[in-house]
Amino acid sequence: MNAAATLQVLRPSPQVAEVWLNRPEVRNAFNDGVVAELTAAFRTLGEDPALRAIVLAGRGKAFCAGADLGWMGAMAGYSWDENRADAERLAEMLWTVWRCPVPVVARLHGDCYAGGVGLAAACDIVVAADGMHFCLSEARLGLLPATIGPYVVRALGEQASRRYFVSAERFSAAEARALGFVHECVAPEALDARVAEFTAALVANGPQAVRACKRLVQDLAGREIDAALRADTARRIADVRASAEGREGVAAFLGKREPGWR
Repeated sequence: MNAAATLQVLRPSPQVAEVWLNRPEVRNAFNDGVVAELTAAFRTLGEDPALRAIVLAGRGKAFCAGADLGWMGAMAGYSWDENRADAERLAEMLWTVWRCPVPVVARLHGDCYAGGVGLAAACDIVVAADGMHFCLSEARLGLLPATIGPYVVRALGEQASRRYFVSAERFSAAEARALGFVHECVAPEALDARVAEFTAALVANGPQAVRACKRLVQDLAGREIDAALRADTARRIADVRASAEGREGVAAFLGKREPGWR
């Protein structure tokens, strides 16, 4: 892809894709064009049966500084209907990343602000460089993190969200990890190696099982453990056990050999 593109989609291997925000001059702040490109990219990648892992990252000094200032300036002149349509496009982008059947690993460095926090929250595994910072800065501008809210509250937790939504304080990668938002913090020079370890682990697992595991967590979170849920989980494991991949995985384990998908 052209190096001047605002979004770069790379395929270092048939099983792994990398999606790079590529607006380093504005710290990868996104506008309506980037929102549309991210939506299209994750829809396309999610339809690829060979793909087993996606890395989401940013070029330059920051992962994502939130909304582009020029875009925000244009929004100031929008009508209510135009603002609603614009927000719905952002909400659709976040949902597309969140519901992408392929696991997404966020590679975070520098600043991760506002909408960038929402984008990271929509990912499945979050790896952050030591020394970076997060900020839900919307309240400083008289706004609120509404479209990103469902993902951030799930990832950050309700109590921490109550604080950072209203205070708009910065918090560090170490604090984000303590709150469960970030899975691992590593030295900046170790970031790529740790992300590669995660993608290697995803590629080593059963490809259909990994997709099913991702969907399982999303479907189970917050639900009451009632008869319907118990029946649903029993059906899911029966489906997997009876599948060709499930049978191959068990046979390989019992036979002390590598499964066919490796």
